[in-house]
Amino acid sequence: MRDEDICQFVLDLCRNEGATDASVMVMENEEKMIRFSNNQITVIKDLDETSASIFVQIKERKVGINVYDLSRRKLKAAVKRAVETAAKSQPGDIYAPLPKGPFKYDDRLMNQREILLDSEELVGSVQEAVDAALKEGGKRIAGSLIGRNVQVTIMTSGDVFARTKKSTLELSVRAFVNEHASGHSLSIASKPEDFDPKSAGAEAGTLAKLSSNPVQGTPGKFTAILGPMVFADLANQIGRFASAFYVDAGISFLGDKIGEKIASEVVSISDDPSAAGTYGAFPFDAEGLPTKRTPILEKGVLKNYLHNSTTAKKFNTESTANAGLIVPHPFNLIVEPCNSSVEKMINSIDDGLYLTNNWYLRYQNYKTGDFSTIPRDAMFLIRKGEIERAVRELRISDNILRILKNVKELSRERKWVKWWEVDVPTLTPAVLVEQVNFTKSTN
Repeated sequence: MRDEDICQFVLDLCRNEGATDASVMVMENEEKMIRFSNNQITVIKDLDETSASIFVQIKERKVGINVYDLSRRKLKAAVKRAVETAAKSQPGDIYAPLPKGPFKYDDRLMNQREILLDSEELVGSVQEAVDAALKEGGKRIAGSLIGRNVQVTIMTSGDVFARTKKSTLELSVRAFVNEHASGHSLSIASKPEDFDPKSAGAEAGTLAKLSSNPVQGTPGKFTAILGPMVFADLANQIGRFASAFYVDAGISFLGDKIGEKIASEVVSISDDPSAAGTYGAFPFDAEGLPTKRTPILEKGVLKNYLHNSTTAKKFNTESTANAGLIVPHPFNLIVEPCNSSVEKMINSIDDGLYLTNNWYLRYQNYKTGDFSTIPRDAMFLIRKGEIERAVRELRISDNILRILKNVKELSRERKWVKWWEVDVPTLTPAVLVEQVNFTKSTN
């Protein structure tokens, strides 16, 4: 069956089984992944997969499933099971029907250019990154490159029907000088002309060389420069917990703060899947609504939560087109820049730290925003306006809201970040924060 025939077949099944609302999204995923370590390619793997995401609603009761065998027999069984499960599930406290279409979508988002996933070309990109990292002083280079073309077809009981294609390139490269000296960088893009493996490799190699011979860092409160990979992780937390689902569940540090100044006035963050040509751009959400820019923080003031139809009805507002059929979510986070630079920030610090990467952000309390995370790869001690030496074995143990209030400067230059620590593609500058609390880490 063609994708639109699968959608129509499933929708008819859902209606016949008694669903009040249903949405079907069929995804054709073509992917090529290259892994490399010790300066050599170790794996080239192809994935060609079609799957369907089916959402069934019986008034206040909802179920979502994914199906990978799209034969009629398997689809019939899956829909029957989904409707039966929905009928037996715990009802929500509100019913909002799926939005009534059809809708008009942005042509720039609907007609994104497909990337040629040519093995020789992608291997060449990996080699560029490895060579650049070695040239700048790295000894062992490792990482992955993923090229992906996805075609998405959506059909809903609200008379929505749309099909779009999306392509991405994603390189993650780490360079090592020895066990304790490493640097990490990325290049992600939706177009080949925006993809820059050479610069990513060069940055990783440079950071690895600079971080040689690190010493144990001293715990305490310091002015800290959080590089783009670090602040992207924090911006992801803002986007994630701006979801009205988590606010309603009482597990968001942004709860009951709309209209409040919760950050420094230099901090503005929005979700903008309508930014054509960017990594996270996409024309519609999971309910079929056309996507749009939604300010989350504007000059430090919390402006909006992210909504689907159900949370919007519960909060007596309009959907922001951020469905997730159960949990609204951001697509493409944008942090506004200022006029500083990392060099100026370093020159302004008498005693501080410069972090280039972090892993393992974990919460002690979701509602207050108390968290910790471990700086990884290159981390530097700054003394009297200059980088003095590399340090290691520190942990940020602080509060996200306190960090947002203590932001003093942002760089003009920004970087797109997405990797396994940062789920949502994020465009962010480097950020200078005062009084960041560091404790000792054994990692």
